[in-house]
Amino acid sequence: MSVSLAYQYKPHAMLERALLAGSLRPVFQPVVRVDTLEVVAHEGLSRCAFAPGNISILDLLDLARMEGRLAELELHAARTLCSAFEAQAAPGRLLVNLSAHAILHDSLRPDDVLAALSSCGLDPARVTIEVTERDVVESPARLAHALGYLRAHGMRIALDDFGNGHSNFEMWNEIHPDVVKIDRYLINGLSRSAGRLAIVRSLCQVAESLGTDLVGEGVEDPADLRVMRDLGIPYAQGFLIGHPAERAVHEVSADVRQVLRTAAVPVLPRPRGPVTQRPTQVSHLLMEAPAVQPRQTNDEVMALFVKHPELHAVAVVKDGHPIGLINRRLVNERMAQPFARELLARKSCTALMNSAPLVCDENRSLESLADVLRGEDQRYLADGFIVTRKGHYLGLGTGEALVRRVSELRIEAARHANPLTFLPGNIPTTEHLERLIDGGDTFTVVHVDLTDFKPFNDHYGYSRGDEMIRLLSSLLSEHVDPSLDFVGHIGGDDFVVLFQSDDWEARCQRIIDAFNARSPQLFDADDLVHGGLRGKDRRGDPQFFPCTTVVMGAVELAPPLPQRAQSIAMLAARAKRQAKRAHVSLHVFPKLAGTP
Repeated sequence: MSVSLAYQYKPHAMLERALLAGSLRPVFQPVVRVDTLEVVAHEGLSRCAFAPGNISILDLLDLARMEGRLAELELHAARTLCSAFEAQAAPGRLLVNLSAHAILHDSLRPDDVLAALSSCGLDPARVTIEVTERDVVESPARLAHALGYLRAHGMRIALDDFGNGHSNFEMWNEIHPDVVKIDRYLINGLSRSAGRLAIVRSLCQVAESLGTDLVGEGVEDPADLRVMRDLGIPYAQGFLIGHPAERAVHEVSADVRQVLRTAAVPVLPRPRGPVTQRPTQVSHLLMEAPAVQPRQTNDEVMALFVKHPELHAVAVVKDGHPIGLINRRLVNERMAQPFARELLARKSCTALMNSAPLVCDENRSLESLADVLRGEDQRYLADGFIVTRKGHYLGLGTGEALVRRVSELRIEAARHANPLTFLPGNIPTTEHLERLIDGGDTFTVVHVDLTDFKPFNDHYGYSRGDEMIRLLSSLLSEHVDPSLDFVGHIGGDDFVVLFQSDDWEARCQRIIDAFNARSPQLFDADDLVHGGLRGKDRRGDPQFFPCTTVVMGAVELAPPLPQRAQSIAMLAARAKRQAKRAHVSLHVFPKLAGTP
């Protein structure tokens, strides 16, 4: 039996032991300013010092809650923390956790809380109360009134774990906290999640409007800390900054300082697909529809269509598995021909079925069907598709519904990224360029283009043209440093790379070499033998065009930086045109500083 289970049989004795002096061990975790990494506060935490095994402070709090003594235990822990913090002459403020349940307990008055926190001589003005609530707060307005008394005596109020549990916007609006601590769920992985980034950005806007300071909790990844700095979140806490320890620290380690020593502007995560966090599956277009078996006749199928006028088709199913699809319109056309009813009515329905229908599992994404819609066989638009679950027939979907929903997905995708490559488009590329200008450090802008792409696209068709653009997109993404370099697809076969990597020129050359090695696979063998293809120029005149290659124009920028993103983009485009005229793969303008 575990220690935790053993104590369930004598909760009163365990609580009495926990309330004795020395039963709780105080530890302190630093909170720092993100821009300077100065230690400005510590969160006080309690550890169980008297029970062996896996007993935690949360176990004690749950036990106290069941016994109706939660407020008593929380105030005992707060007194212990305040005494230890004052005895160490620790710097900055002390953050003390108190639940709304304890603050609003009928047997307590705000004076009792104030006395508990200041009995050791610690100035109340150095204390921030973190309101934690593992239960729903039924009256945020009543809680706000109780906290107002403590605030009037110099204490600050923080709302803990925002984004998880019961911390919500109603609490934020009612208690008007001085500080809101963003839960680690939103902070941990912030540099890799477009969804988390969008939420935290919104919280930053709310905090600015309401005059609230933000603390990011759970900081463990240096990249997350750099994104927090970029967003303007003023304070950070987490294992990267410092672990809870018995002694409060006066400064963070040199390793932590090194994290923010770089002046690089972080590349923020962006959606990499048509719709993030909104999976749309074939099952969402499912229409329940009756099916027929191979032994049934065409006459029975006709009767089924009369009975169900909404059906556009009917599936033919054998042993639960679909083997074909019968289109209503085609059946009507065939049966309307002379003598067709006499010849076909009593025959098996398989005589009129499409034996190669589109069959989709219910969990297949709708986006994956976009290539089907672009294909040459357009029967699927009229026939629709069959929906299955583990190979067994479920129902039907219509081509009309599929086209409509895929179109909606594409439109929504275009708001976030180029719909072909899912790379950021013009607007986010310009936004990142402006962030680099504001950052004030050296960077390089490279405009990337394909030579003679239009003749290639006209000759082979848009499908192979799309393949070439996707090839270039994948090579650009593969050869940059995603933490430093930004790749944007600004239209057609034009891309922009915003480099902060020092070895940007070598990376560009690797991209050029890789494209030249892989792009010949997109040409027909005869065209490769001749070194190109014949087509028409923009005036419509016949011309020979060499095989498509990559050209790049680069502009290196150094402080003081130009202030207009548009001017920098124009210079990069000019450098790219110069590369085309000179028939070179990469043309670099001399390093520029100041207004171009």
